[in-house]
Amino acid sequence: LYESGRRAEISVVAINELASAEGMAHLLKYDSSHGRFAWDVRQECDSLYVGDDIIRLIHQSEIEQLPWSELGIDVVLDCSGVYGSREDGEAHVASGAKKVLFAHPGGHDLDATVVYGVNHQDLRAEHRIVSNASCTTNCIIPIIQLLDIAYGIESGTVTTIHSSMNDQPVIDAYHQDLRRTRAASQSIIPVDTKLAAGITRIFPKFCDRFEAISVRVPTINVTAID
Repeated sequence: LYESGRRAEISVVAINELASAEGMAHLLKYDSSHGRFAWDVRQECDSLYVGDDIIRLIHQSEIEQLPWSELGIDVVLDCSGVYGSREDGEAHVASGAKKVLFAHPGGHDLDATVVYGVNHQDLRAEHRIVSNASCTTNCIIPIIQLLDIAYGIESGTVTTIHSSMNDQPVIDAYHQDLRRTRAASQSIIPVDTKLAAGITRIFPKFCDRFEAISVRVPTINVTAID
C-alpha cells in the first residue's frame, strides 16, 4: 500500500496481530526478503507510527471481540490464513466491518472469489464477503484463461514449486503431516494443495479437469508454476 503510492485512497486504521507492538515494528522495518522499509516506523504503546500515519494495534484472537464498529472500519482485510468461511466473514461484519476481503481461499458460500484482471468485473456493490483466492491461483488463472481462449483446454496438470512456509519447521519437528516434519531449509517436500479447487472456483467449467501438485523447496521467496 505504501510503496504503491495509494495512501491517499486507502487508510490503514488498525492491525490485529497477537505479536507484540515492538516485534511488529521491528519486522516491518527490517524484512529478510524485501529489505528495509522505505518509511520511518516507530511504536508507542499500542500504536504503530508509519511516517505521519498512526495505526492502532489490536491483540485479539476472537473475531467477535474486534472493535471494528468503534473504529469505523469500512473493509477488513483478513490475512490470517485461518479464517475464511461465510461464518467468519459474518463475524467481522457483526463486529462492525462493512465489508470483508479474505486474502486467501474462502468457502464456497462467499459472495465472490475474485482474481483481479480475470473476473473482477463480477464484483457487485452489494457483495460484503469476498475472497481474493490464493497466491498460486492468482498466478495460474490468467494463464489458463489465455490458453483456453487461444487453444481451448480439455484437461491439465499444474505443478507449483513453492518457497517454504511458516508451517514448516526450521529443524525436524512434529507436524500432523509427516512430510512436513522435515527441516524446511534442507528438504524438498511434496504437499497437498487445493489449487485445482481454486481453479474450479473461478472457472466452474473446469470442474474435475485439473490436477494440482505442490512441492515446497528451501527458498525464502518466489514460486514457479508450470
